[in-house]
Amino acid sequence: MSDTKAYSIGVDYGTNSVRALVVDTATGHELAVSVFAYPSGEAGILLDASDPTLARQNPQDYIDGFVASVSEAVKLAGDDPAFSAERVVGIGVDTTGSSPLPVDRAGRPLALHPEFKDDLAAQCWLWKDHTSHAEAAEITALAQEREEPYLALCGGTYSSEWYWSKILHCERTSPEVAQAAYAWVECADFVPGYLTGNTDPHTMARSVCAAGHKAMYNARWGGLPSSAFLDALSPGLSRFRDRYAASAQPSSESAGTLRAEIAERVGLPAGIPVATGAFDAHHGAVGSGVAPGTIVKIIGTSTCDIMTSPLDQQIADIPGVCGIVPESVLPGALGIEAGQSAVGDLFNWYVQNLGRDGHDALTERAAVLKPGESGLLALDWNNGNRTVLVDPRLSGLLVGQSLHTTAAEIYRALIEATAFGSRAIIQRIRDYGVGIESVTMCGGIAEKNPMAMQIYADILNLPIRIARSGQACALGAAVFGAVVGGAHRDTGAAVAAMTGTKDVLYSPDRDAVPVYEELFGLYMTLHDSFGGVDRSADLGGLMKRLMAIRDRARRSDRA
Repeated sequence: MSDTKAYSIGVDYGTNSVRALVVDTATGHELAVSVFAYPSGEAGILLDASDPTLARQNPQDYIDGFVASVSEAVKLAGDDPAFSAERVVGIGVDTTGSSPLPVDRAGRPLALHPEFKDDLAAQCWLWKDHTSHAEAAEITALAQEREEPYLALCGGTYSSEWYWSKILHCERTSPEVAQAAYAWVECADFVPGYLTGNTDPHTMARSVCAAGHKAMYNARWGGLPSSAFLDALSPGLSRFRDRYAASAQPSSESAGTLRAEIAERVGLPAGIPVATGAFDAHHGAVGSGVAPGTIVKIIGTSTCDIMTSPLDQQIADIPGVCGIVPESVLPGALGIEAGQSAVGDLFNWYVQNLGRDGHDALTERAAVLKPGESGLLALDWNNGNRTVLVDPRLSGLLVGQSLHTTAAEIYRALIEATAFGSRAIIQRIRDYGVGIESVTMCGGIAEKNPMAMQIYADILNLPIRIARSGQACALGAAVFGAVVGGAHRDTGAAVAAMTGTKDVLYSPDRDAVPVYEELFGLYMTLHDSFGGVDRSADLGGLMKRLMAIRDRARRSDRA
């Protein structure tokens, strides 16, 4: 490129809000960020009091959110004299997922039709919607019965968080919406399609990240699951396969260019290239500088774990992960996804309902506790288990309470539980031959809670670095905006120029590691017992071992 400054915009659609980030493509310097909180429902989520597993979103919030966040970010970036809207070369988009929505023949969300505006089934089915747990189990059972290959690359078990289970549940429970839906599109596909004007379900750019990790798409078997398989689940379900683009593509490829109507509303020139969408965690990994040997943990309401491995290095199928998909993270690499269904949500639940002193006060008191001192051990399944058990019908558990247990002790035990859950994931990936030498964290908890990061380093027994950007997902989207806009020759060059980690390093504490090693063994006993893997454990003996660890930690305090 010439010496003229160039900028890209990353737009990150999260669970509760959308944020737009304006970035210098040469350095990754962030000029401006703007956040738009979704106005619909409760913190942007449409709920149903009769069904706690339901979580939907209003697609109009996505449209309004893009206009509000991008126009404000462009305006704020104007404070830098080097910036001008004409120097924006590309836009990237990431969203939650799997968050599919039903659309009409033109690709317009059914929720925007007057007759469906109050119908929860016509909205976007948010990633954390678990209403389709029975359908997910049915998909898994049919694939196993027919010896289909579809589950091999998504951990062996289909999830209620994913594309086909949600569509199938709609078919079974909301026939009017099912009949009116011409197609279903992921939010990650809908937004770039809306921005570029290509909303036709047959031709809109479909993300290989979304398709591969959530819709059982893979070139090995010709794309999506066969019509025969889908129709065996529900007659006519294959119509949604037929109304899908012929192939899916990575975010390094363009979805089209920004249409004039939207450009005018946000203060940008028309015709700017828009990258193919992807999921927030995958772009967060890119914005954190993901590379082989490093697992990136994107910690938000839930946590996604992302790794890459070179395409030319074969790896085994890994039971329980959320997919091994070519180019879902970076071109030329396999993307490996795993995760936990409640992390930030778990901590917030506790503070809002039980530990009412607030995060800061609880953290301050929990930080002085030694590993094992509370005598507590928890399971982090308050929103089910995403990996490695893939079971939304599991729930949280706290063991070891006494009449002396404090709010801060429980708070720390919940943080430790999420770290133990993370270690279970890392152990599973390592067991199948993928090396992990370090961890990079991104997200608000990674930025704001050093105690939590040290606990993770001690439990994982791995060094932890923090992504340089506090907006790693939006930055990853901006990286792909820079690539499709021609600011860099390829994605590798863009990642090298625009991303990095902070100077801070959390190293495992040699005194804490052996205590957590013992506690992790007890965690895995609970994990396997309540997860249905092994019901032969002596859980009564587990309580007494927790007491022994507690007493030992407290004696060392007095020594």
